[in-house]
Amino acid sequence: MPAGVCGCCGPLRPRYKRLVDNIFPEDPKDGLSKSDMEKLTFYAVSAPEKLDRIGAYLAERLSRDVVRHRYGNVVIAMEALDQLLMACHSQSIKPFVESFLHMVAKLLESREPDLQVLGTNSFVKFANIEEDTPSYHRRYDFFVSQFSAMCHSTHEDPDTRTRIRVAGIKGLQGVVRKTVNDELQAIIWEPQHMDKLIPSMLFNMQDSEDMDRLGHPSSPSAAVQESEENPAALAESCFRELLGRAAYGNMNNAVRPVLVHLDNHHLWDPNEFAVSCFRIIMYSIQAQHSHHVIQQVLNHLDNHQKDTPRARAGIVQVLLETVAIAAKGSVGPTVLEVFNTLLKHLRLSVDFELGADSRRGSAISVSSGQRGKESEERIVQNAIIQTIGFFGGNLPDYQRAEVMMFVMGKVPVFGTPCHTLDTVKIGHQGTKRIQTMLLSSLIMVTSGFKSKSMCTALPSAFLDPLFSLSLMEDSELRQLVLEILHNIIDRHDNRAKLRGIRIIPNVAALKIKREKISKQDVAFMKKHGQQLYRHIFLGCKEEDNNHKNFELLFTTLAVMTIELANEEVVIDLIRLAVALQDMSLMNEENLPMWTRCAIMALVAAYFNFLSQMIANSAVCQHVSKVIELRTLDAPYLLPEHIFRDKCPLPECLDKEDKQLYFLTSELSECLSGPGYNSERLSIPYVPQVTDRLTRRKSFVDTISLQVDIMSNSLPDKSQLAEEITFETLKKAIDTTGLEEQERRRQLMEKFQKAPFEEIAAHCESKANMLHDKLAQIFELTIRPPPSPSGVNLSTGHPQHQSVPVYEMKFPDLCVY
Repeated sequence: MPAGVCGCCGPLRPRYKRLVDNIFPEDPKDGLSKSDMEKLTFYAVSAPEKLDRIGAYLAERLSRDVVRHRYGNVVIAMEALDQLLMACHSQSIKPFVESFLHMVAKLLESREPDLQVLGTNSFVKFANIEEDTPSYHRRYDFFVSQFSAMCHSTHEDPDTRTRIRVAGIKGLQGVVRKTVNDELQAIIWEPQHMDKLIPSMLFNMQDSEDMDRLGHPSSPSAAVQESEENPAALAESCFRELLGRAAYGNMNNAVRPVLVHLDNHHLWDPNEFAVSCFRIIMYSIQAQHSHHVIQQVLNHLDNHQKDTPRARAGIVQVLLETVAIAAKGSVGPTVLEVFNTLLKHLRLSVDFELGADSRRGSAISVSSGQRGKESEERIVQNAIIQTIGFFGGNLPDYQRAEVMMFVMGKVPVFGTPCHTLDTVKIGHQGTKRIQTMLLSSLIMVTSGFKSKSMCTALPSAFLDPLFSLSLMEDSELRQLVLEILHNIIDRHDNRAKLRGIRIIPNVAALKIKREKISKQDVAFMKKHGQQLYRHIFLGCKEEDNNHKNFELLFTTLAVMTIELANEEVVIDLIRLAVALQDMSLMNEENLPMWTRCAIMALVAAYFNFLSQMIANSAVCQHVSKVIELRTLDAPYLLPEHIFRDKCPLPECLDKEDKQLYFLTSELSECLSGPGYNSERLSIPYVPQVTDRLTRRKSFVDTISLQVDIMSNSLPDKSQLAEEITFETLKKAIDTTGLEEQERRRQLMEKFQKAPFEEIAAHCESKANMLHDKLAQIFELTIRPPPSPSGVNLSTGHPQHQSVPVYEMKFPDLCVY
């Protein structure tokens, strides 16, 4: 009886259940019944309030079929769910979605790869549906974990493993698309989710190099198909999409897992994959967020300063790639922070290389392992220098000038404080290493630097330490300083045409580019010209100069002539060249013969260049005549001969043969025409101390100089009685200026060339005279105090004996 009742009540089942049951055929191989599916869809659309019940019943059937391994019915159920999702867009779809996600989760929990792929495909279709209203309570934590696990599949069959990994990546891509655009789903950017998403993508991207070795598809359609089936390509696409949707506040959580993954898998050495990852990051994120990525890499470098040298070099090279891309866009406030961090690690690398830690402890003999570590530290240092130079070279000119000042401020210079790079512990060798590396990076920073005004490109704060380094007893440092000057002064790229010190037969054939010197550059030469001349003069006297040093000195003189020389500067440069020639002839510095001949060759090459640049035929004839005579009688005074290997040198230079040298009288006569003040050529050039570090004088010396000048410049009484007219005043001003300049020059020359004993005696006599005058003044102004003993000094009797304090008689009111 109960069975009969049930049989009679069978047709009384709800209509939605009967419609759901009808879509399942007797044989699952026949697939979904289209006509019955259309009826179910029409019913769902007509009665949307039944959607939640339809979904619950489908979920119940699917769960039962999964347990019973009826995979055909499972496929039919998921296909029906997909069609219902695509057809229904109403407020009642929310409960239906919950049933749908529950069924997808059931499939993903299954160990069958086909069911996992089936559930993933359904989730991807759902992710592409744009919902009208956001969901306040839906969470995707389970799907992130499950899809990430599928991305790390280790199935035995390679094809099946690839299918599962591709499905996992597609699932993660679906989660990203479903959540990143929903403001209520910001939870996806939390660290616990990013720590699963990012490593899963990077794990599959590591196989991209292996996939590239297999070859490339022959057609576009094959390329698309391969990208869909290739886990590495699909993971890269998903990675780019995720980063492209990242906001500023999420950058930290997006980049940090990348750094952790590279650490865990030891991918900094070699670092090809790390570089590739950060290229993807920099090109995928928004340009205004670039500085945040750079900051993350800098912090990571700080946290791993005790790692192996190759690992640190790998991080620095990644930083190079990031700043190279960021320099083309927006770098933000981290420009100087990048250089500050890199300089700090440069100092640490030098410290590690020199074994500072072992020196502080017990003395240990240098082993082959330590020598290998030193060579690896060189890799770190070269990477840092390359990063500094490349980053600075890609910055705009206004930022590059700031970087030049910043880096120059970190170069250790003797006599100036250096707060960042402590050179006490690393000693002379470490200081030299840091100086060499920082100057090398400055060469890269200044390469291509074009400044309209030399005053802004070479301020005193930059020139003073730079020229201090140019006087170091190391030829390599001096070469680097000159190359930096070339990069800044040569604004028309003429250095390539002037490469190599030689007698140029036709300067016009070089097609040198030049412009008329500006007023700002004229002011610069008036302010810093003597400083430039002095350091060129002193740089030529160094005994360890080699061929390259003289080549760079010649280029310096030539570039200054092209870029900064007006008529006044040309006269100063001629005086400088003649002074170099006289210095070589007199040999008061006891220079080697090769150095003296090299200086003579430098002067010859420069006079040949200068005479053709100023286009003065008389000067050209005189220079050509001297060069011809040297070619016949003294070839060792020309650059083509002295800089060759094994050039024969003379025992001494013949001072009497005036025809072999450039004469001031001849040059002055050649330049006697309008435009040049040839009278100044008769004044020999003397290096003037104009450096900030060396131009300070003592107070007494300054007073002595002022007293001498003022006393000598006072006019006679007879001159005061003369009639004062406009012409008299004009003449007095002109003559006084020249006389004053000549007097100052003689006084300066006296203090520079006079023996030390004579200068000391002169200063001592001045000091004694000053002390005598002060003593006389004190005697006249200071009187002895009145004595408390009651003796009246107004009577005219002086008090010769002093009364002890205990014998003095004080008034009663003064005694306590």
